[in-house]
Amino acid sequence: METFDYDDIQLIPNKCVIKSRKEADPQVKFGPKTFKIPVVPANMASVINEELAVWLAQNDYYYVMHRFNPADRAGFVKRMHDRGLFASISVGIKDSEYDFINQLKDEQSVPEYITIDVAHGHSDFVIAMIKHIKQQLPATFLTAGNVATPEAVRDLENAGADATKVGVGPGKACITKLKTGFGTGGWQLAALRLCSKAARKPLIADGGIRHNGDIAKSVRFGASMVIIGSLLAGHQESPGNLITIDGKRYKQYWGSASEVQKGAYRNVEGKQMLVPFRGAIEDTLVEMEEDLQSAISYAGGRDLESITKVDYVIVKNSILNGDY
Repeated sequence: METFDYDDIQLIPNKCVIKSRKEADPQVKFGPKTFKIPVVPANMASVINEELAVWLAQNDYYYVMHRFNPADRAGFVKRMHDRGLFASISVGIKDSEYDFINQLKDEQSVPEYITIDVAHGHSDFVIAMIKHIKQQLPATFLTAGNVATPEAVRDLENAGADATKVGVGPGKACITKLKTGFGTGGWQLAALRLCSKAARKPLIADGGIRHNGDIAKSVRFGASMVIIGSLLAGHQESPGNLITIDGKRYKQYWGSASEVQKGAYRNVEGKQMLVPFRGAIEDTLVEMEEDLQSAISYAGGRDLESITKVDYVIVKNSILNGDY
């Protein structure tokens, strides 16, 4: 199998057909709504909180609220709906989650989006949860994951998932590949390409994004949406603490499977780190939008679909040329 990752690939330009990059449209329809760009902050406690979720929803960005405050999720859905905003939450596969889904149905408080957030999503228990959610809340757009293979994509789609998350352990705060020997670290982009050949529904690329151009590469290889953690964790709106070291400012960033998140050292497959402080998240999201517009112009089109048609070359980690 041909394997490669983001730094191994360069997309090949096509003839430009627009006069200005501003004419390019990077919007994406995902589920019932259309969003400004195919980017979503990772549903991690160090990346998103309710205040940021509100701002993202108000400004036509997709978000997924993390699942690490389970008792408040029903209240979160109601508060978002009271504001006239869409609700997007995460669930796991514990027995108590079935009760939570039943509660949402009983209260007629149906979130527009639900994400089943499990590290190893190709599982009988994830399939059972998919079926339960689609039975109880059929109107909800349901994403399930995470997976690494075409077989997994087919199984989750056949169970009823409306979208599938691809990526096992390629994130900057994830050490699954080191702790278990398994995962898509080092070949995340090739895994996305492989899964896209089996997918009949949208795919979400989850993990391994280090540069804005990696978003365009994800779209080229089949992603409808791209989850970003470390690049979106260092902002003033990010939940992590702001720390100053030798005059430089940083934000705390930790993985969902880290000791920090678990509160104990057991089955730890994540770590904590510091990421450079980047100011307002709006500025970064606008920069991502502008870079995607440039990518569309290089692809020779007017929208994101044009990126899916371009050719590419495998350069095996030479594109950085010592710049980083």
